[in-house]
Amino acid sequence: MKASDEKPAVSVADAAEVSQNIPQRGSAASISRRARRRRHLIEATILPIAWVAVFIAFGMLLPQTYPTVANVATMLASQAVLVVVTLGLLLPLTAGDFDLSMGSVVGLSAMVIAQLNVQAHWPVGYAVLAALALGLMVGAVNAFFTMVMGVQSLIVTLGSGTLVLGITLWISGSQTVSGVSYDLVNPTIIDRLFGVPLEFYYALALCLVVWYLFERTPVGRRLLIVGRGPVVARLSGISVGRVRAGALIASGLIAAFGGVLYAGTSASAAPTGGQEFLLPAFAAAFLGATTVKPGVFNPVGSTIAVYFLVFGVTGLEFLGAPTYVQDVFYGAALILAVTFSQLVRRSEGTARS
Repeated sequence: MKASDEKPAVSVADAAEVSQNIPQRGSAASISRRARRRRHLIEATILPIAWVAVFIAFGMLLPQTYPTVANVATMLASQAVLVVVTLGLLLPLTAGDFDLSMGSVVGLSAMVIAQLNVQAHWPVGYAVLAALALGLMVGAVNAFFTMVMGVQSLIVTLGSGTLVLGITLWISGSQTVSGVSYDLVNPTIIDRLFGVPLEFYYALALCLVVWYLFERTPVGRRLLIVGRGPVVARLSGISVGRVRAGALIASGLIAAFGGVLYAGTSASAAPTGGQEFLLPAFAAAFLGATTVKPGVFNPVGSTIAVYFLVFGVTGLEFLGAPTYVQDVFYGAALILAVTFSQLVRRSEGTARS
């Protein structure tokens, strides 16, 4: 046998020592994955934890008024319209569009119900159907000018929102209309389940519907793909125009539903009603994109964001803060939420690369 063919004997101890000195493949990658999972968990839960912390803090400062069952029930129910408007915003936002007309559609829907029911003596059920139909029409107009005429959704919805506000002022004579039938008021704000008015559960049901749409249907996946990259979506065979148009039409319908709840809550309609929901809805939508599923508009996160903002504002008001603190709070929350959402997306993109 040639010397070159001889194999040196290696003991078991030597082999073990050698194997220990060899770097384990994939160990660095697994550590990186665990770090990303931990960071994702922190990002996904920080807002719910902050919500609980806000409630505990104000509860300790105002133990006689803030943490009472009656006040919590009021906070949950009183913001049902805001939850609905926020959920409606998620559809066009996910598809890459903006709908600035939703606040005006809420006001128009409530005013149409009040006018038809109180002034024209229509049964409230028919008035509600008419209001929902008008919401669909506004959404269809927005979709037409955005998809067919090629105008940016931001401009189209800003113009249509102003137009709808003018129509609401016109048909109301710039006057508040009161006396909406209790057939709408009772199932909205009077009737309760577990001490909370039913309108809260309507908003919660809509949250579940939107969640199912986003997480369990092809439509939700198409919305996300279109919003992330319309060119890639088009090359994948997705009808980008139909997806975006459907999102705008659906947002108009959801805004009109918000107007139904608004009319049922107050038993009336104000000529400029609904405008106050637009800014906090955007703040909640972007803040919600930083939690539960960071970097993605999601209904559960947005609903949590609504109540985080509302519980915070209510606590400040109970402490005697001036009324303008609400606008300051919502405006600051919107800026911070958009900034944090962009940082999350950038970090995710860096991690993938």
